[in-house]
Amino acid sequence: MGKQFKLTTADQHTLGAYRADPQGTPKGGLVVVQEIFGVNHHIRAVCDRLAALGYVAVAPAVFDRFVRDFECGYTPDEIAHARSYLGNLNWDHMVADMAAALGELKGVGPQGVIGFCMGGTAAFLAACRLPGLKAAVAFYGGMIGKFADEKPKCPLQMHFGEKDEGIPMDVVAAIRAKQPQAETCVYAGAPHGFYCDERASFRKEAADLAWSRATEFLGKHMK
Repeated sequence: MGKQFKLTTADQHTLGAYRADPQGTPKGGLVVVQEIFGVNHHIRAVCDRLAALGYVAVAPAVFDRFVRDFECGYTPDEIAHARSYLGNLNWDHMVADMAAALGELKGVGPQGVIGFCMGGTAAFLAACRLPGLKAAVAFYGGMIGKFADEKPKCPLQMHFGEKDEGIPMDVVAAIRAKQPQAETCVYAGAPHGFYCDERASFRKEAADLAWSRATEFLGKHMK
């Protein structure tokens, strides 16, 4: 359904991206922000799912700042390899990359951002730092707590797993206290990465509920 193409940021960085387009007139455009595993099969599938719902979906390859065309799966070795790049992350660069992706979506209607894990934190930052968004959805953004004093400029929905070892419930409680206007959803028994149906952490019941909440939220605000 989708295509690979290139984006150029305001600071003249060129990065790869994946774009999926709906049939017919789009409802709007969504930036889909990857986990640390790159714009891999799972992230492309999310784009395709959103396109099937009527949105143009663009996933920027934010790791292109330091390793080109990186994508991997979820074996222990692949996860360790992906984690080795965490020290290279620069949130300001990621915001610039999301802004470039939003530029690609100009003219298709209302714009929003949805992200997973690292991308969940990025989606939160987009809500706070990028103008003109109608909605932002963050799945298990592990660093949101670090930035939770920032103020979103658009409606925000966040999803966390109760059994996420990287995001303790006291951190989620602190985020909820600092972001009382946001929809914050916690899924009983769900670990980190519960939405990804390609990982051992997948929990179908939680994933289905979170996705239904996310798509309802987008439908409500992306107007």
